[in-house]
Amino acid sequence: MTRILALHRSLLGKKVIVAVTGAMLLAFLLLHVAGNLKAFLPDPSPGIPDIDLYSHWLRSMGEPLLPSSFALWAVRIVLLLALVLHVECVLQLAVRNRRARPVRYDRVEHAEATASARWMLYTGALLLLFVVIHLLHFTTGSLDPDGFVRGAVYANLHHAFGRWPVVLFYLGALVVLTLHLSHGAWSLFQSLGLDNPDRNRALRRTALAIAIAIPLGFAAVPLAFSTGLMKPPQSHVVSSGGAR
Repeated sequence: MTRILALHRSLLGKKVIVAVTGAMLLAFLLLHVAGNLKAFLPDPSPGIPDIDLYSHWLRSMGEPLLPSSFALWAVRIVLLLALVLHVECVLQLAVRNRRARPVRYDRVEHAEATASARWMLYTGALLLLFVVIHLLHFTTGSLDPDGFVRGAVYANLHHAFGRWPVVLFYLGALVVLTLHLSHGAWSLFQSLGLDNPDRNRALRRTALAIAIAIPLGFAAVPLAFSTGLMKPPQSHVVSSGGAR
């Protein structure tokens, strides 16, 4: 425990924590977008969308060895801790950088830093706000209780993304996610010591591909529902299911 605390206090340790927690959050995004894309799969049974079955599986995984939703909540807690550590260490590093340069320059020349790098704190703050809104929208149903049906993920998506203001809000959040990932993925490679002059070009391309592919995957769902490409939902709800 003493070594863990010492790692957390050190400058290098904070950078490692940011990288590791960033990698965990990135892995979650990849799995989450894969789960969202299940909305496009054909119904395995009449009237039961594949994405609804996936939602039910998330709550039942580990049964009967584990209680219902135990594994899901364990994952949620780990992700929450990773998010808290990520935000905490990023803010602490930003404060250290500012204190190291107490006198502001009259003119700042951004020779190397990209726009996405300079805006990381702002895009991160906006993404935190979006996460809260997204959870209230699709997990608890608090933002739209009249149109929310627990367990009917496909129906909830159809209802939400049938309104263009909601679609535009989500697409705007995905633009912010693209900006954040375009620098964050590359920084992750650097902080983990994976960068090397021989492979930096490939790593930069990989980071850019990640920053584009994940938001595009997320955007496909609201766009498909809003443009009428997805069929209307049926009334069936998987028992013991729930919103993701």
